[in-house]
Amino acid sequence: MNNSLGNHGLFQKLHPFSLLAQLSSKQTIGCLRVFTEKYHWSIYLEDGKLTYTNYSDQLWQRLEIHLHRLNPEILNSENPAYQQLRQSSDSQNQVVNADYQLICWLVNECYLTPAQAATLIEELAKEILESFLCLKQGNYQFNADDELTEFPKFCHLDLRELVADCQKQLRQRQNLKSASSSNVIATSMIAAVTEQTSRSIHLTDNQNSYTVACIDDSPAILNSIKHFLNEHKFAVVMINEPLKALIQVIKSKPDLILLDVEMPNLDGYELCSLLRRHTAFKNTPIIMVTGRKGLIDKAKAKIVKASGYLTKPFSRADLLNMVYKHIN
Repeated sequence: MNNSLGNHGLFQKLHPFSLLAQLSSKQTIGCLRVFTEKYHWSIYLEDGKLTYTNYSDQLWQRLEIHLHRLNPEILNSENPAYQQLRQSSDSQNQVVNADYQLICWLVNECYLTPAQAATLIEELAKEILESFLCLKQGNYQFNADDELTEFPKFCHLDLRELVADCQKQLRQRQNLKSASSSNVIATSMIAAVTEQTSRSIHLTDNQNSYTVACIDDSPAILNSIKHFLNEHKFAVVMINEPLKALIQVIKSKPDLILLDVEMPNLDGYELCSLLRRHTAFKNTPIIMVTGRKGLIDKAKAKIVKASGYLTKPFSRADLLNMVYKHIN
């Protein structure tokens, strides 16, 4: 196993499956760090079992979504736990393993049980390993010193089982991609479904209720949005596949659409453009939801005639302000 990182600019071909297999079989203790030009992964092991893993891309947004699912009160802006989350995310460049320290703090302060912390770590691991297994090149470094030694461990996960689950998810995504064709087919689907749909299908009979379609390939984000909106009597249509989104959006006739930018097969900008071509959605508010903050990305949103731009991570107040701004 390499113990030196080498030149960041000269990436080597990576074999993620082989790396993880070696770590698991040798009952390794330590941390595998993998670097690409933009991101890095850290995989912590104890006797070949995974104890924690993180991924630099949208680290705090990912953690916040899972925390909300486990205990929504943690993200109440008046809760000390929420203030601790904000402080931890602000200090991530200065404090090593600030995310794991936050989880330990939440358990110590009884905002999470040890079992919930174990569940959180396992769910994060599945998401992060899926992205790691797709790597083709980069650099890696193995540190035999476990930086989490001084902190409690909430689980010891079997790497082989985790990798098997990730492979299954990747195959499903690949099958979806293979079954998908081009935007031309997507446009045809809109037309075909429109001809068959003679009336709007509403999820509620309450005249004061609005229907909001949320399109995102992450179930965690969909659940988070649904939790944010439920208390305010919105009918939420959750859609996690872009091509199926075309069908479901036309059927549900939403009053507003929350649309993730980064999705497989058909990204948010393309889908927004397709919807705008349809007469039924020329004036429907479409809010692009993304972790991207660049001017180019916001310009793209304007080009496809998006109504607004909501940057992740967002609070319940951020979401409701955006929804009410465009729905009235």
